[in-house]
Amino acid sequence: MFYSLSNGLLMPKIGLGTFLISNEDAKVIVSDAIKIGYHHIDTAQMYGNEAGIGEAIKASLRPRSGLFITSKQRHHMTFEDAKKAFFQTLDHLQTDYIDLFLIHWPNHDKKVNQETWRFFEWLYENKYAKAIGVSNFTRSHLEDLLETATIKPHVNQIELHPGLNQAALRAFMDQHEIKAISYGPFMRGGIFESPFKDVLYDIGKKHTSTIPQVAIAWGIQQGIFMIPKSSDAKRLEENYRAASLTLSEEDVEAINNLNRGKRVYTDPDNNPWGVFKALEETK
Repeated sequence: MFYSLSNGLLMPKIGLGTFLISNEDAKVIVSDAIKIGYHHIDTAQMYGNEAGIGEAIKASLRPRSGLFITSKQRHHMTFEDAKKAFFQTLDHLQTDYIDLFLIHWPNHDKKVNQETWRFFEWLYENKYAKAIGVSNFTRSHLEDLLETATIKPHVNQIELHPGLNQAALRAFMDQHEIKAISYGPFMRGGIFESPFKDVLYDIGKKHTSTIPQVAIAWGIQQGIFMIPKSSDAKRLEENYRAASLTLSEEDVEAINNLNRGKRVYTDPDNNPWGVFKALEETK
């Protein structure tokens, strides 16, 4: 149920995404997920639910070593402000380290991204984060970051689903041992629409599996970490069981052929959270 990152850290193949889940709902949903067997919980400072997740983790009584927690930095900020925000994240999650910490969105100034990454390298070197990475970075964003990075990102969390398989970006990431994490694997419901639903349904029928399970298994089988979201306990369990589903090479290829380059979330090159700021303005 694990894949290894480039630094040897074992990361669960499947996790729980918590985007748009409130603090109060997170207490219930994360508790349900942990009972089902989830080890990986994915959150972000921007989601505003870290405190609720921390309460659920505490109530679960599961040892910290038995959990893998990911969070993401809200915005690009000064080193000292980033430290304050990070340690607040630790307080909210009731832990003294993060398994994986990510830059949530790229800035439109590569120098700002490079400066932010220096803070992330500091976190990693001081063992506050067992692994560090980025989210929503395109190839050009990664190339710019690698110009000055002394530690390569361990992961890149990106929109990735049957309609947007990110094959070209993943090939570049493989060259640098950067693993992919898929968010939005259900395409905001798009997998239940043609042409996606037709192919996924037929494959699922062969394996006595659902359309969502096929979409999750498709990613995992290609070495991609998957973090589907659900607020329903039955769906949580259904998603979790997908990690054990094995598809044929023909199945995987059929799903890969569904790629339309179709985004259903924000375009990283035009994101509103990475507004352009000159480096001197961030100090």
